Amino acid sequence: MRLVFCGTPQFAVPTLEALHGAGHEIALVVSQPDRPRGRGMEVQVTPVKQKALHLGLKITQPEKIKNNNEFQAQLEAIKPDAIIVVAYGRIIPAWMLKLPPHGNLNLHASLLPKYRGAAPIQWAIANGESVSGNTTMRIDAGLDTGDILMQEELPIAETDTALTYAPKLAAAGALLMATTVRALEEGTARSRPQEHDKATHAPLLTKEDGKIDFHRPANAVYDRFRGFQPWPGAWTTLRGKQLTITQARPSPESITSEPGTIAVLPVGIFIACGEDTSLELLEVQPEGKKKMPARDFANGYSPDKQKLG
Repeated sequence: MRLVFCGTPQFAVPTLEALHGAGHEIALVVSQPDRPRGRGMEVQVTPVKQKALHLGLKITQPEKIKNNNEFQAQLEAIKPDAIIVVAYGRIIPAWMLKLPPHGNLNLHASLLPKYRGAAPIQWAIANGESVSGNTTMRIDAGLDTGDILMQEELPIAETDTALTYAPKLAAAGALLMATTVRALEEGTARSRPQEHDKATHAPLLTKEDGKIDFHRPANAVYDRFRGFQPWPGAWTTLRGKQLTITQARPSPESITSEPGTIAVLPVGIFIACGEDTSLELLEVQPEGKKKMPARDFANGYSPDKQKLG
């Protein structure tokens, strides 16, 4: 099939590789513009652009696509059979939706209609899900509301964070999209509408999402810690300054103090959580400092019986 591929971050790279490897003609790769990042604010090439250049594919990076006549003319001249969209980061305009005969196909990192939105991986883990997965769907005018083509479950390990689970989903999703495109090419693909009344949402993360509510049980606190890596992370305050928790785990120790109270014990450093549960601190990063083991933090900051948050 003759395809246009739209994607930006590393999550989209395996799908581009899979479609190219399957022999489809990738007539154009569309990615967001390269932007300055990091402390040095150096301009960084998007991962999808890097892969496209490596594969020798033509690439464009328009600043906007909705009212971009030049970009529209470029796609109309290509006459793609389908447009593939994976974590591109732009709303697909109506003219693009109408252009290819097979539509705009999206790989979404959840089992739709659960976790519609910008952060499905993070919220699935943060909410304690043991299984999520991928969905291929036809994009419509709504937010992740289009008809489902294929779905595949993928277990979430108890130790998975958003950082470790995302590459697993990306690899599995690449194969799912390749299978979907082949089914469309062969005329065997079947779509079905979503059950909209069962939809849940995964909104864009904010800094406040990382603030820990120690009134939750320790397992729930830990799930949010896992889901919100690497940003916004898991943070609280101690004596008016931010304290970021960088490693922790639920503990069998029962701490009956008020939630958020630190207990420095010979066997470890613990924080009282809801329902008489506790979280063991393994590593923290005080505001303006480097990461440090919890025991070093206890020795330097004397937090015993102090209340966080």
